[in-house]
Amino acid sequence: MKKQILSIVASVAITATSLLAQDKVYATVNGINITNSDIIMALRNPKVQFDNLPKLQQDKILQGLIEQTLLSQYAMKTNIPKSTEYKTELKKLKANLAFQLWMRDLGKTIKVTNKDVKEYYNEHKIQFKAPLQLKASHILVKTQKEAKDIIVKLKKAKDIKATFTKLAKKYSIGPSGKNGGELGWFTKEKMVPAFSTASAKLKKGTFTKEPVQTQFGYHVIYLDDKKEAATIPFDKIKNQLKKEVIQIKFIQKIKEKVAKLKKNAKISIK
Repeated sequence: MKKQILSIVASVAITATSLLAQDKVYATVNGINITNSDIIMALRNPKVQFDNLPKLQQDKILQGLIEQTLLSQYAMKTNIPKSTEYKTELKKLKANLAFQLWMRDLGKTIKVTNKDVKEYYNEHKIQFKAPLQLKASHILVKTQKEAKDIIVKLKKAKDIKATFTKLAKKYSIGPSGKNGGELGWFTKEKMVPAFSTASAKLKKGTFTKEPVQTQFGYHVIYLDDKKEAATIPFDKIKNQLKKEVIQIKFIQKIKEKVAKLKKNAKISIK
């Protein structure tokens, strides 16, 4: 049900945008204007700005609409508008347009306050928790002996990080070796368990004193930095949350209306 409603919401967003669009005229075919709203409907994405598209693409879209308009004008001169099928489909189109406009207007009635958003945030805090993040470098070698030899050299180093970078460039068989073994920021689930566990145990500026074995070989890991798991601050995500609360209220209003309509409706599933 939720997926269906969300699909409807997306569809209505496109239609509503086209209906509210300022109708700039791009072409005229036998007195009928091809406007900005026609182009939005053709693009099916209100975020795409026609005027920002490459000239070649603009021409292709516009020519397609001109051809469609010509064919539509021709079709209206045939016996098709007199057919029962045409009249049936026209009723459906009118009903669908009324539905889309009603959905648009319903969306305008939804009001969300900062208090609503804050309450939603407090009720769902567990969902807004940023996981532990690690920034590490590693030296990957084939054998345990190679890894232990590197660890011995690091223990004797006066500048551990500089020495680690130099050794990574010289000995690491991993693709990050050329960059001094730097892996950047990652969460625990992004790496194999043994590597993540060993990295998480380190303090910033320290390295593993024993080789860490994975299916790739033996690693010596240096922890560059660490960000502990923490709840994302409200102010950082409140705009995103406001959209979620609006969507939730919108869906709730739809469900309530459907429930009322079903009570008085005669529905037969065949």
